[in-house]
Amino acid sequence: MSPRAGLGREAVVEAAASLADEKGLEAVTLSGLASELGIRTPSLYNHVAGLGGLRRELALMGVRELGRRLSRAAAGKAADEGIFGLAQAYRGFVKERPGLYAATVRSYRLSHPDDPELAQAEGEAFEPVLAVLASYGLSGEEAVHAARGLRSVAHGFATLEVAGGFGIALDPEESFVRLLEAFAAGLRDRRR
Repeated sequence: MSPRAGLGREAVVEAAASLADEKGLEAVTLSGLASELGIRTPSLYNHVAGLGGLRRELALMGVRELGRRLSRAAAGKAADEGIFGLAQAYRGFVKERPGLYAATVRSYRLSHPDDPELAQAEGEAFEPVLAVLASYGLSGEEAVHAARGLRSVAHGFATLEVAGGFGIALDPEESFVRLLEAFAAGLRDRRR
């Protein structure tokens, strides 16, 4: 059976990402995606290597999109301004593309440590974070620890926010700013 005209790998993966954003990553199945695309399930194998291959493509797409957002957010910024830009970009990605973001968090890399394309995308996404952290005088292991902390702050806040975890009638933006101020102050203290 030949692939449907006009349907390529990129369109299949984008349709899967949209489905994940709308219904959650766990809702993305080959049969559900095929139904969404108006094709038979076996036709998807012309574009992706089964569900595992689709998950890998979603992870790659998500890491690349997040990396582009982080690069734009960090461009020309240093120290606190850079931290705020990075964290807001990360939070925005989680809120706008929750299913695609979830694909980046999965441990695909643990089971496929030799995926050079994904490793390259992750490295590129990490570069703007390291550049901002360097403006605090952090490098090597210290920068990695700080990057993990920043990711944890942005991930934790945004995923709680998306899940409706902030029920108290206070502006979450104010809470996020205060959290980032405390994180940035901790980075400045480490520099001293």
